[in-house]
Amino acid sequence: MRFAFIHAMVVEKASFSIAGMCRVFEVTRQGYYAYVRSLQSPRIAREAALLERIARIHRESRETYGSPRVLDALQRQGLRIGKRRVERTMRGAGLIGVKRARHKVTTRANPAHPTEPNVLARDFSATRPNEKWVTDITYIWTDEGWCYLAAILDLYSRSVVGWHLSASLSTDLPLMALSKALLRRRPGTGLLHHSDRGCQYTSGAYRDALTASGIAVSMSRRGNCWDNACAESFFATIKAELVNRRRWPTRIELREAVFDYIESFYNTRRVHSSLAYRTPAEIERLAA
Repeated sequence: MRFAFIHAMVVEKASFSIAGMCRVFEVTRQGYYAYVRSLQSPRIAREAALLERIARIHRESRETYGSPRVLDALQRQGLRIGKRRVERTMRGAGLIGVKRARHKVTTRANPAHPTEPNVLARDFSATRPNEKWVTDITYIWTDEGWCYLAAILDLYSRSVVGWHLSASLSTDLPLMALSKALLRRRPGTGLLHHSDRGCQYTSGAYRDALTASGIAVSMSRRGNCWDNACAESFFATIKAELVNRRRWPTRIELREAVFDYIESFYNTRRVHSSLAYRTPAEIERLAA
């Protein structure tokens, strides 16, 4: 499997030398070249071709996909293959997906602010775009200090419709995310907005912005993170697939990376198990 993985990288014209990859995988160059010669065997050739396809899918997923998403991608390409074979091939090549950590609570309630009942009631299904939005805030450390990310997701497609990154945890943070979402989507009547009871969301400024746009309000019950599970799931995903995989020297670098992840990958190319392994962009196109 190590020889096959090295060969897959060679075929894909990776920027690593054969000698360097052999050192990393602790194999000899002579052994690798012997493996290449052995590819005349039909079975070995088929295994090498499969590994090449799997390695390409894994690489295009930014090395985030585990075997279920890789399996789905292969089947969409018309390949008849089983789950165990994909798992075995990925395990042999050392290809693994990222693991998500639990999202930690960032917002804090203000007992002086009025709240709303949980109208959403954990019904995370939607029949059309702009029917239900969920939102939350998370924190990210950089060498320049903390950054806070507010994001709004449309439950119909799981698309991030508005987001904002700031060094401040004030109400302006979610207000900017909301403003971007409204500008991007221009929702009509009947939109339900769900959040936790954080003071940013219960503040007069935020509530006024929702009222001015004719948006109904729903809030999680006190201390119940499962009421906003989809928003928390997004943050667990972006932490695992982007934030926790490297150090962030500056807030600007983080902002550029978050933009690239959300707009160029998460919304457009990343398949979601909750969407039958389709992308948010695919779901949006089907609704158009």
